[in-house]
Amino acid sequence: MLKVLKNLKKSAVSVIIIVMLLCLQAATDLALPDYTSKIVNVGIQAGGIENPVPEVLSGKQMESILLFTKEDEKILEHYTLVQNREELNAKQADIVNNLFGKEKEIEQIYIINDKKELENEELQNIIAKPLMITSYVTNEAQIPEMQKQGFEGVSLIDIIKQMPEQQLDKILEEYDKQLETLQGSTLSQAATATVKQMYKEIGIDTNKIQNNYILIAGLQMLGVALISMMAAVIIMLLSSRVAAKLGKVLREKVFSKVLKFSTKEFREFSTASLITRSTNDIQQIQMLMSMLFRVVVYAPIIGIGGLFRVIRTSDLSMAWIIGLAIFLIITIVLVLFIVAMPKFRKGQELIDKINKVSREILTGVPVIRAFNTQKREEDRFEVANKDVMKNSIFVNRAMSIMMPMMMFVMNSIMLLIIWVGGHNVDQGVMQVGDMMAFIQYTMQIVMSFLMISMISIMLPRAQVSAKRINEVLETEPNIKDIENPKSFNENKKGLVEFKNVSFRYPDADTEIITDIDFTAKPGETTAIIGSTGSGKSTVINLIPRFYDVTGGEILVDGVNIKEVSQKELRKRIGYIPQKGILFSGTIESNIKYGNENMEDKQMEFVADIAQATEFIEGKEEKYLSPIAQGGNNVSGGQKQRLSIARALAIDPEIFIFDDSFSALDLKTDKKLREALAEKTVGKTMIIVAQRISTIMNAEQIIVLEEGKIVGKGTHEELMENCETYKQIALSQLSEEELKGKEE
Repeated sequence: MLKVLKNLKKSAVSVIIIVMLLCLQAATDLALPDYTSKIVNVGIQAGGIENPVPEVLSGKQMESILLFTKEDEKILEHYTLVQNREELNAKQADIVNNLFGKEKEIEQIYIINDKKELENEELQNIIAKPLMITSYVTNEAQIPEMQKQGFEGVSLIDIIKQMPEQQLDKILEEYDKQLETLQGSTLSQAATATVKQMYKEIGIDTNKIQNNYILIAGLQMLGVALISMMAAVIIMLLSSRVAAKLGKVLREKVFSKVLKFSTKEFREFSTASLITRSTNDIQQIQMLMSMLFRVVVYAPIIGIGGLFRVIRTSDLSMAWIIGLAIFLIITIVLVLFIVAMPKFRKGQELIDKINKVSREILTGVPVIRAFNTQKREEDRFEVANKDVMKNSIFVNRAMSIMMPMMMFVMNSIMLLIIWVGGHNVDQGVMQVGDMMAFIQYTMQIVMSFLMISMISIMLPRAQVSAKRINEVLETEPNIKDIENPKSFNENKKGLVEFKNVSFRYPDADTEIITDIDFTAKPGETTAIIGSTGSGKSTVINLIPRFYDVTGGEILVDGVNIKEVSQKELRKRIGYIPQKGILFSGTIESNIKYGNENMEDKQMEFVADIAQATEFIEGKEEKYLSPIAQGGNNVSGGQKQRLSIARALAIDPEIFIFDDSFSALDLKTDKKLREALAEKTVGKTMIIVAQRISTIMNAEQIIVLEEGKIVGKGTHEELMENCETYKQIALSQLSEEELKGKEE
């Protein structure tokens, strides 16, 4: 898989941007639960007051607070007593205007020296308890016994002020015991409630403070959510582009590699498998890549970041719930992974199989219809199709079970958090907002593991596909150029020499051809004839290096073909295969296939030599007439004539005709050979043929039998000296016809 991912180098900039945006999205997503917690805890429950430290206090309120603490100096050093607005400095004026408005007069109030001191933890710890005690005392009803004694209208604060110090210490100890049940954020929240009450007493609009806080926090939360959304959209766009580009690069590399394959490699992989690897396998990797960045970068940040924030902001007594959720998810994924993994591996092989069967059936439709074997082929396709279906159903069922199980785990965990968290809230050790934030963080952590688990299910299939693609990319062609290829000898232009050539197919036990030795000269026609399976096509396929000889050597223009560039070698050869192969397009595009820049007059000239002008001119659109894929809309003879015209168009030194006249009638065959002899003077002609009439006039005829040369010479010489040639000739023509042709 890593070898495939190396192809992302061309998208390096996009990958870097994606990683940066994923970090930004993760940071914003992790910030959202904090805003939820703040809105609930501060905005709703604390009335928008963020800290247990009052920004302003009346003189009476400060006196009450100092009554219940022994840290008077530490509290007073953070406040300044002012009598009116004229005594305010700039920072204090901002505080007063924000709380009271610009019009309201003030007198004898304590103002915090700097808003930064509101975050001072030492001050928060010192002032929280006296604030709470003040709240208890202020809100407590007057003692009935005191009312009976005539102390109506006297507050408990006033009475406490008159108490001896020892008695006051006992009261403080009693209140301390009561406050011990409140911990951390709960104590802070209770203290902020007291601050809110104090603000009301001195005429501050606490509703305005609350509304402003919720509005600002809500807008901030909305802004963070919008940033997260925009980052997610851009990430998906860039990820899709990167994945598509990777698919394009892989397809180009695979296709480019396949074009370099010799026939040996094509036989090893099979056409059906190469098609699957170039399409379905690359598609699997492309699908994985569109999600990979979100999992590799985003999920770990969310998972680790969520855990860190839970530890930092929440009650650790509930951390075991997250551990339980992760354990359950990993267990489910492992079970599915073990069950489904073998099926993923098998899936691609089954797709290869159905591709192969489909291709065979579609290619052989005429034969299937001719022999009425439609039912048999339908059954064969049905078997391959059912195998794919069963494998896919099994995998999809396994995957369909995963999501309901995951949702069940997530919802069960949420209920467990609410149940445990509810008890903690009831006991005063956790706030409601903290519990809500804990739920969100837990869901984020669970979702991150869920994403990782989903990619772990996709990864095996993509890994199988990556392995199959790498097999193609890492396969070295059996036939390749040497590092420093030689140049052709222009003094021997068109000369083809076989010197004791032998050849065996890869993995074969015996030689297919042995000791082939002949020379094909420019301006002459060399014909090769023999019975079926004698090695005729094998011999000529060695010239353009479709295969490499296993013994001896072949020279073109005086140079061993293994020592020259394949491209330069094939430029000198006009090859016309036994089976005429045309490409979808037009007649013009097929003739100009090897020479796109040739003029129309030259195109018409080579078509005339190939005896194709008559049927081309008979078409309505002439040279612009469409050619279907594989040339299925023209006859076999027309295919061969267009193939010959295509070879003539590149004006090569050497023409190789691999039984390229077999589909032509005798009249067209004769005309074509006469035109070739007249128009291709000085060219080397090598012809493989079955018809004696096609090769009788060749300057040299090579007779093959069981891969060996059993005769070499002209028609007349072979009729006298080669029994094999004579039998072939007599099987096609009578002695009188042969004599007539000789004369």
